[in-house]
Amino acid sequence: MKIEKSEFTISAPSVELCPKDHQPEYAFIGRSNVGKSSLINMLCAHKGLAKTSSTPGKTLLINHFIINDSWYLVDLPGYGFAKRSKTEKMKLDHMITEYILKREQLVNVFVLIDIRHEQHAIDRQFVDWLGENSIPFSIIFTKADKIGKNKVRENVKKWMDGLKDTWEETPPYFITSSLDKTGRDEILDYIEKIQKTL
Repeated sequence: MKIEKSEFTISAPSVELCPKDHQPEYAFIGRSNVGKSSLINMLCAHKGLAKTSSTPGKTLLINHFIINDSWYLVDLPGYGFAKRSKTEKMKLDHMITEYILKREQLVNVFVLIDIRHEQHAIDRQFVDWLGENSIPFSIIFTKADKIGKNKVRENVKKWMDGLKDTWEETPPYFITSSLDKTGRDEILDYIEKIQKTL
């Protein structure tokens, strides 16, 4: 898939205020500081599309970007940011849960995982929750340029094998680097493949 056009549409504080049209939506989510904004900008080849920040946890709303006038890329707030108040965490968790469970236009959730780290309980819980609720999702391993290729393969295998204790079939995954555009074509081709089935 070639992205000819990508534009910011709306930042919504709740699922009820998301766009009213029925274009398919592909949501991106991960722990804070996983490189989500950089990945979105890399996918769309649009440097300033999603706001990158040196301060983690800046995304607090459901951000919609219309791509090629035919589908939405949705930037969801990160989960597990320690410096938030309990009330703020609950509010964000509720917003994310409501969007994922109620948004009929949602076609796939891309869960971003920092490839440098072992499987965190919070990522595993989120992935298991998606599975329990029959939400189609894929995993995107980010920051592959930060470690050697052998370590990338080793960490991915360990992470995916870790799912097999309860998962009969593991979800699709992609290895990416926003710096050198690794994984860009694979993710866009995957979205295109899904688009053709709708």
